Amino acid sequence: MDWLPLLSTLAGATIGIVATLIADRNRWKHDDDKEALRLRLDVYTQYTTTVKVLGETLRALAGQDHPSPDERALALRGAFRESGIAIASERMWLIAPQPVVKASNNVFHCLRRICDGYIDGTAVSSPEDRARWEARGKAAATMRQLMRDDLGVGPLTERHSPLLDDYNDPAA
Repeated sequence: MDWLPLLSTLAGATIGIVATLIADRNRWKHDDDKEALRLRLDVYTQYTTTVKVLGETLRALAGQDHPSPDERALALRGAFRESGIAIASERMWLIAPQPVVKASNNVFHCLRRICDGYIDGTAVSSPEDRARWEARGKAAATMRQLMRDDLGVGPLTERHSPLLDDYNDPAA
């Protein structure tokens, strides 16, 4: 009996099966990588959006008249709690790489300092308030850059939000 045709057939079938398995594994890995990237993009988008909305809400509440300092504090704490920042932050801690988590946590604490400052009576646009907002802006810019790096997106050449002084300059 001639074994050569049988061995050739078996070798060909084995090569075909192995090649198919390798191709499927590569495809699954590529799909997993795309899904992980999509998930990080969703988490990053949720976090940055929550940060922006919370900041605007805190500033608006701090600028409003309140019947008492306690009412002001209650409104600001409620806005912070109801903003969804805690959930967005926890998602960051679970999904994002360490540098992004550290940067996002820094932004969280900047917002907490802004909120606490308003609770303590800091006036909107006072020098102290402006310094806190500028720190938040720098922290957010660092966070966004780390997020963009993680997502494989190129660097930004302009600032996301203007400096606070730019709001007072009509040419800005």
